[in-house]
Amino acid sequence: MSEDTFSLNKEALIDKANAEMETTLLPSEYTLRQKLALTCRILFENGHDSGLAGQITTRTEIHGTYLTQRLGLGFDEISEDNLLVVDEDLNVQSGAGMANPANRFHSWVYRARPDVNCIIHTHALHAAALSMLEVPLQVSHMDNCVLYDDVAFVPKWPGVPVGNEEGELISTALGSKRTLMLSHHGLLVAAESVEAACVLAIAFERAAKMQLLAASAGEIQPIDPALGREAHDWILRPKRNEAAFAYYARRTLRTGRHDDCLRPR
Repeated sequence: MSEDTFSLNKEALIDKANAEMETTLLPSEYTLRQKLALTCRILFENGHDSGLAGQITTRTEIHGTYLTQRLGLGFDEISEDNLLVVDEDLNVQSGAGMANPANRFHSWVYRARPDVNCIIHTHALHAAALSMLEVPLQVSHMDNCVLYDDVAFVPKWPGVPVGNEEGELISTALGSKRTLMLSHHGLLVAAESVEAACVLAIAFERAAKMQLLAASAGEIQPIDPALGREAHDWILRPKRNEAAFAYYARRTLRTGRHDDCLRPR
């Protein structure tokens, strides 16, 4: 017998939907390496390409080490087989080549945030353009509420982030947030999983694009903070992130441009 849901309040309906998602949405079948490689390809297809700029890392099962891409390869060239394992000092533990020296600030963030398992930094076009205005990201649309009250801001460019000074500045500015706008630079995402980081990076670039479009037409109006936080928590759930990541992966692989990303099954 089906349940009569018309008498339930919003909180009860949210709880019901979340419980159903936990049992209905299937878990990811991708390995950690595959998730990281797919994220590079997904971001390439969603406006995050900037030549060799940008890094993505994720912690491995060995404390103090993480997976990252090899310097010299673009996001569209990253595969599960050419990823590197590096330590906090960027010494290569596994794989051929070297990591991007700018990965140093990732080590600072990982040390400061035990809850973070994946970091994405890109110079996505609209986020980078917005960063030139030295203004924070404004979250004022339902689709972007996955970022609501979860974006920190660095108002002045500290220079190329290859030093410990920049690592300390960036990790401090990020604080307890999941994302960061870096003026005259780009975006940073620090999340609990590869899936969450990927979803947030895509949302960040879209939010920046929407902000530029809306601001060119008039004054952006804020949304109700309580509703923004409600939407943030509703969207940013592990099962939803896994489902969204799986969709972006399918969409990216369907293009036929990324057949070299994963080993044949």
